[in-house]
Amino acid sequence: MIELTPGKLWGLRRMADAGGRFKMTAVDQRPPIKNPIAKHYGRDEAPYGDVAGFKKLLIETLQAESSALLLDPHYAIPKAIDILSPEKGLIVTLEDSLFVETDSGRLSSEIDDWSVEKIKRMGGDAVKVLAWYRPDAGDTVNRHQQDFVKRIGEACGRYDIPFVFELLVYPLAKDAEQTKDYVEMKGKKTDDVLKSVEEFAKPDYGVDLFKLESPLNANDVPGVGGEGWEETQAAFDEMGRLAGRPWVMLSAGAGKGAFRNILTHAYKAGASGYLAGRAIWLDAFSHFPDWEKMRSELEGEGTAYMRKLNALTDKRATPFTSHACYGEGGGCFRPADASFRSGYSGF
Repeated sequence: MIELTPGKLWGLRRMADAGGRFKMTAVDQRPPIKNPIAKHYGRDEAPYGDVAGFKKLLIETLQAESSALLLDPHYAIPKAIDILSPEKGLIVTLEDSLFVETDSGRLSSEIDDWSVEKIKRMGGDAVKVLAWYRPDAGDTVNRHQQDFVKRIGEACGRYDIPFVFELLVYPLAKDAEQTKDYVEMKGKKTDDVLKSVEEFAKPDYGVDLFKLESPLNANDVPGVGGEGWEETQAAFDEMGRLAGRPWVMLSAGAGKGAFRNILTHAYKAGASGYLAGRAIWLDAFSHFPDWEKMRSELEGEGTAYMRKLNALTDKRATPFTSHACYGEGGGCFRPADASFRSGYSGF
């Protein structure tokens, strides 16, 4: 059974809607926004104002449909923290978007001059970290990635703030489809996804909420009721079992239809919502630098799509408070640290 301290429970409640379901919008992307803008201008680096301005636009147009938003310290927080509604949960990303690529795998690290403590001090409701992981990467690489995640998990425990952990498999140098882009790995193996979840579900890592990718390529997921859906469902069911705590789905650049199909399987397997970005706003972003057109599409099709996802979430997702890992019958929250017991009741 997982025991939540009051701070972690409160953070999760801040991120969820009143029913305990997560409808969260990711605005922390850096290369997926910076690179197309830089290409448009024919530059190596995207102008800061354009990147930050697009993130501000996303917050302005999409927060009404969101239970929480995921922001980055470089662009979204400096530009738009003043317009983020205090009624919405605030998740802050801590991993650097730049990683070290070696022959045996990728090495992740924190953003310079940011920490779990700093996120807690600024009023963040949760810390989010992405780690690239392949079970068959080099031993030194995997130890580095494991230590990186443990370090963040320990700090989240120390400062009593939820740890939202995102896992992505990726191509190694030996793989045919090599890319450094933040996109779903082509030809990824279901076993690699499942083994990665199994590793980081161990208590040593301190994960409170998983942000997971589909165990199958997004375009190969039929949706519940589609042709051959039972085999796909078995993979999602196993992923949920291995997670052993509340989990949500990421979109990894999947199209709108594909992501909705993914959610039907995830919710049947016990997922508690989504934390997605590009599936919601990528179509609008394709109109850059036509700011009026981007705003119009975000307020129109983007918002309409979120409402469809939210209706599905309300109907099918499992409230995080009823997750089986919180004790017999669900809903059993107790402080893991005895020092919290004095002065708190009802846990």
